[in-house]
Amino acid sequence: NGSKDAPIQIKPYGQGRKRPIINANGQGRWIQDYHAPIELHRNKAEVSSALLFRDVSYLEISGLELTNDREMNPAADPKEYNDGLALERTGLAGIAENGPVTHIVISDMYIHDVDGNIYDKHLANGGIYFMAHYPADGKPAAEPHNIARFDDLQILNNRVETVSRWGIAAGYTAYQNIIDQPQDDPIDDALIAKYGSSKVLIRGNYVKDAGGDAITVMYCDRPLVEHNVSDGAARYINATDYLHPYNIEGPQEAEWGRVAAAIWPWRCKNAIFQYNEAFHSRIAHCGNGDGQPWDADYGDGTVYQYNYSFANSGATVMFCGAGSMHNTFRYNIAHSDALGALDLAGQQDAHIYNNIFIMANGSSIITRGDAPAVIENNIFYKPDDVLEVTENWGSSS
Repeated sequence: NGSKDAPIQIKPYGQGRKRPIINANGQGRWIQDYHAPIELHRNKAEVSSALLFRDVSYLEISGLELTNDREMNPAADPKEYNDGLALERTGLAGIAENGPVTHIVISDMYIHDVDGNIYDKHLANGGIYFMAHYPADGKPAAEPHNIARFDDLQILNNRVETVSRWGIAAGYTAYQNIIDQPQDDPIDDALIAKYGSSKVLIRGNYVKDAGGDAITVMYCDRPLVEHNVSDGAARYINATDYLHPYNIEGPQEAEWGRVAAAIWPWRCKNAIFQYNEAFHSRIAHCGNGDGQPWDADYGDGTVYQYNYSFANSGATVMFCGAGSMHNTFRYNIAHSDALGALDLAGQQDAHIYNNIFIMANGSSIITRGDAPAVIENNIFYKPDDVLEVTENWGSSS
């Protein structure tokens, strides 16, 4: 570990300060094991990472170039790129296992061509990924000083390009087995403060052509996600590439996990997303069950404000599931998101106001859902002058 006054620094030095390159080429292998079940997903696998740290606090990494390309060394993993058991790969992976990890700053990195497994969502698989495990004995820690989580995690001003599956993800945890009891209830403040990650800041990153989702925070307490760009998320989330997913119970139907959106939270408390831009998220017309720029997914108190979306294949925003509650969508501008404006997929009480929606031709204001919401003081403009609302919508206002 470093210390508050003297953090470990990994960065360029010397004259010229060129960006050093770590090219993993399928090497740098380690075994990831959550030591616990994690929903229906695989919880253990071999992973190749260009840069890995575990249980290290006060660490600042900047100015490097990381890559982990299948094509540079195909012998490292002879399976097809879309085999359900293809090698997991990461540019940068951070693991907490035996207690809290404090003050991690990842900035000014160039991470590209990380050709990981296109299916596994919650292994160290993509550009930048931070996760928390149970201890090796499989017993969840009870005392705060032993609980694996991240406190003061900053991911700043990085360029992440052509990676899979995730672009940037932070906070998934084995302690979801405690936090998610049950998923449809409000997230308890004391519970998420004890077991979730805190002081998480994701700012100023550019994520291009992520194989799945671009930027996601998970099981975080009041994270802030701002000034980021998602360009072309969900590259592999279609019926041509995404064919053979596996989970802990074996092969699954492809549709089970063929979903990805751009910038969104999973099971966070009071997450704020602001000043972000997302465009060209693929490919809701060809197998991707999502395709939205924004998705308030099973979280409590999510706020989207001052964001801009353009030409995404899904609706502008989804409020997903009965566990999605106390959400606010305000002061955003949406332009030509293909399916329309609002996807009310089971949420409880969204408040949607003071937004501008420039609708795509053939799209609907409400794309699906019959859950109540308050929708007021928005502007909906549609060039073809045909504004449609689904018949099964049960809005209270």
